Amino acid sequence: MQEIIPAGAVALPRLPKAPTGIDGLDEITEGGLPLGRPTLVCGSAGCGKTLLGIEFLVRGIQNYGEPGVLMTFEETAEELAANVASLGFDLGALQAAKLLRVDHVHVDRSEMEENGEYDLEGLFIRLGYAIDAIGAKRVVLDTIETLFAGFTNESVLRSEIRRLFRWLKDKGVTTVITAERGDGTLTRQGLEEYVSDCVILLDNRVIDQITTRRLRVVKYRGSTHGTNEYPYLITEDGISVLPVTSLKLEHTVSNEIVSSGVPGLDAMFERGGWYRGSSTLLTGTAGTAKTTLAASFALAACQRGERCLYFAFEESPAQLVRNMQSVGIDLAPCLAQGLLRIDASRPTLNGLERHLVTLHRLVSEFRPSTVIIDPISNLISVGSTSEVRSMLTRLIDYLKVHGISALFTALISGRDGRMEMTEEGVSSLVDTWISVRDLEGIGERNRGLSIFKARGLAHSNQVREFEVTPRGVELLDVVVGPTGIITGAGRLAQRAQALAAAEAERHELDRNGRELERKRRVLEATIGNLRTEFESVEEALRRARAAQQELPAEDDSATNGGGAPGPQRSV
Repeated sequence: MQEIIPAGAVALPRLPKAPTGIDGLDEITEGGLPLGRPTLVCGSAGCGKTLLGIEFLVRGIQNYGEPGVLMTFEETAEELAANVASLGFDLGALQAAKLLRVDHVHVDRSEMEENGEYDLEGLFIRLGYAIDAIGAKRVVLDTIETLFAGFTNESVLRSEIRRLFRWLKDKGVTTVITAERGDGTLTRQGLEEYVSDCVILLDNRVIDQITTRRLRVVKYRGSTHGTNEYPYLITEDGISVLPVTSLKLEHTVSNEIVSSGVPGLDAMFERGGWYRGSSTLLTGTAGTAKTTLAASFALAACQRGERCLYFAFEESPAQLVRNMQSVGIDLAPCLAQGLLRIDASRPTLNGLERHLVTLHRLVSEFRPSTVIIDPISNLISVGSTSEVRSMLTRLIDYLKVHGISALFTALISGRDGRMEMTEEGVSSLVDTWISVRDLEGIGERNRGLSIFKARGLAHSNQVREFEVTPRGVELLDVVVGPTGIITGAGRLAQRAQALAAAEAERHELDRNGRELERKRRVLEATIGNLRTEFESVEEALRRARAAQQELPAEDDSATNGGGAPGPQRSV
């Protein structure tokens, strides 16, 4: 939602922040850690506190040109350099370039001899010298419990803690202080979290033998921030925090339509497909050709010259290519051209967050326009329903923000999978939901396809029967019988009856044609006879007339000289 500023109002300055450069953390904190103030990072052993502090320094040097000081109270500089070398952090080179200063302070209570009041004055002098020597803007103290191990007087301890945080603020350096989690408190002393301007809690929990790391911003003075628990991973590139979802739905959308790869399915949508950059869910029971439909979508994307990233959780790449070739979907050329990339693995190989990080990394590297995950229902084996839903929410949101068309297949049980998918909450997240299912009849099983939802697109409401042929998926014409749509053998019987009726009609037409021809010939013969008779009569008449015209001429010749009797005289 866009922030509304009243007319005439003057925007107040925002709290300045120092970006950490850690993937995802700056998004949660809305810009980074408070600039020039201390931040407390607390957590149990093995949750990555030291690594977060070191990455904060290294990213600050590499990305923002801010030198840093790492003061460690447990590990030596050599040990730290060796530990983070696998992540690509070369602390030795940064020290040689005078961009980083690593100072190991050895503190051991057994070696201390109290003589007068113990305070941190010596630490301030030592730290102040290190900061001034390289002009440091960032400081990391790891870990604070070791430093305070020498205090036996609790009141002095609290006083020194406050004095340390105050000194760091006055120094104007952005500081990360790591601390171990206490029993029922964020830290062992239970005080640091109150004097810190920002507190980040790291947690490492194991549920059902699955380890999950979580990060939560407990407090952030002067700034809003994400308040949820966010999973994070320690990868070969450092720490990666995965926001549950974007804080605002501001991603752009496309009006372009992409094909599903199945002409019959495209025809069920008014615009011949679904929107580019949208998410589509394809659900169905086992053996309903979900993978075949997904492969058709992948092939269509590659035929448009676009890249497609295919995550397969059930089949290897070679198996998938072979199986699809048998139904006329040849993915091998797409692989050879580099337009298709198949990442196949068992879901149990990694946790949900690891899968999500892998997808982020491959999308960043391969830059596909289409992503297919086949099937998402297998992820339920590595997490609870709520965790899978949370992971899919982040995944769909991530793909939408990047304008990537996504297709997810999901295995459901039962004849109607609406309830199952509703429980996982996936159907409400996607833009298009297509269901494939078995249409069981008398002694046979057929496949049917229907569209449950398509946001922004008019679509057919019919259940269409389809077949998997050597030419791919083909939707069959709708045959309506007395009791509804007819499928399978009934459809074939209906078609045979229709063909027989058409054949009988054709025979009847032929017979009628022949009868008509016969009658035409009879008619023509009759007409011929009548014409002949007419002509005979006409000829006879003509001759008769001719004969009659010749008779008066003969009478005249007899009267004039031919001895014919003349007129009689009267007496």
